[in-house]
Amino acid sequence: MRAKAAKIKIRNLTLQIIVFIAIFGSWEILSDKKIIDPFFFSSPYAILKQIIEWFVEGTSQGPLYIHFVVSFEETVIAFVIGVILGVIAGYALGRNDILSVIFGPYIQMLNALPRVVLAPIFIIWFGLGMPSKIALGVTLTFFIVFFNAFQGVREVDKNLLNNARLLGASKSQLAQHVIIPSALTWILSSLHSSFGFALVGAVVGEFIGSTKGLGFLIAQAQGAFNTTGVFAGMVLLSVTALAANWGVTKLEKRFIAWRHVRQ
Repeated sequence: MRAKAAKIKIRNLTLQIIVFIAIFGSWEILSDKKIIDPFFFSSPYAILKQIIEWFVEGTSQGPLYIHFVVSFEETVIAFVIGVILGVIAGYALGRNDILSVIFGPYIQMLNALPRVVLAPIFIIWFGLGMPSKIALGVTLTFFIVFFNAFQGVREVDKNLLNNARLLGASKSQLAQHVIIPSALTWILSSLHSSFGFALVGAVVGEFIGSTKGLGFLIAQAQGAFNTTGVFAGMVLLSVTALAANWGVTKLEKRFIAWRHVRQ
């Protein structure tokens, strides 16, 4: 079984590398041959060179690590706050029908709003600093986690709850040993996309108005018509999102190791 799993891993990795080479190799060739305009589309080599230059020499707005740390800090804080609020609200409304009836329409209404347009409002309220980016990230993260937590609580097996009550379980014991573990799969599955949305919130806020961050770098590159710089910032954001997704996957395996995972 292990040998078979190893072969599948190698096969998948090989296919991923082939697709990577095909896409970026074609892009590089088309750009080098001037089939596509390098000014508008840049090239993988130029983008890699720009990233290395940022790492070694820094950006025109200061060292790269400062911008990376700012964006990452905003994202993590927004992610943590959004997850905590989403889980608490999802649990509360999932367990209480009255609260669900009262607040459900308002949550649906707020969820229908395009949260990105809130960025200018948050900048007016909280300024160009970190709080406005965190607020936007929280609004993007909260609803994803909330709806998953709400659905997870609602999907708990009624027979399991009744059996636990017959055994004398209190409300806190029901929550700790039955409801939350049952809903954990739903909650953890939402973390994969919610971190990405927290990152989007931070970057969009920086793009609209800030003095530091990867979004700020992208905005500066756009203002200077530096397509390579825009793509370089996007690559750094993608790597950050992939690293976070890897971490969430490890967290998911750690907390729900009992769940059967189909290979």
